[in-house]
Amino acid sequence: MITRERLKGAYSEGEALAIYSEARAGGDLAGFCRQYMHDEDYQVARNALWGLTKAHNDEIVQLQPMLNELIDLAMGADNSSVRRLALNLVERLEIGEDDVRTDFLDFCLEHMVDVAEYPGIQSLCMKLALRMCGYYPELLDELKRTIRDMDMAHFTPAVRSVRNRILAGKPILRRKI
Repeated sequence: MITRERLKGAYSEGEALAIYSEARAGGDLAGFCRQYMHDEDYQVARNALWGLTKAHNDEIVQLQPMLNELIDLAMGADNSSVRRLALNLVERLEIGEDDVRTDFLDFCLEHMVDVAEYPGIQSLCMKLALRMCGYYPELLDELKRTIRDMDMAHFTPAVRSVRNRILAGKPILRRKI
């Protein structure tokens, strides 16, 4: 059984997989997520979210009703690991036109160009901004202008790759497990 004490450790990829396996065996990934995602100990929240990122696509849909909670967590997290993992889960969920939130779009636009932000967060924010702007042609044009104007000297190859795929009109594939 997964306990808060167990989630306090510094873990490897193998332990994250074990956390996921145990949470899955419990049959309630959303309940597991809700129980630990806001823990005051960032390691507890991080390890729980990391385990959830290992879920298969047919299981990750259990988190769909939590889309707004995960978005709020990503936008409010003081810890960059918690922010990145929450964004990773959001990126794997469906975002329909009715789900587009201007505060989240603004957050993604801000963090994708922030040279002080971690590359994983920059890339996820760019992908999520593209998905949200896809419903609004005028916003999509503005997003592409913003991306085109980014000074790539300050960004990693991973961020440059996402940028180049967007500008080339190539599909940005969502993570599939």
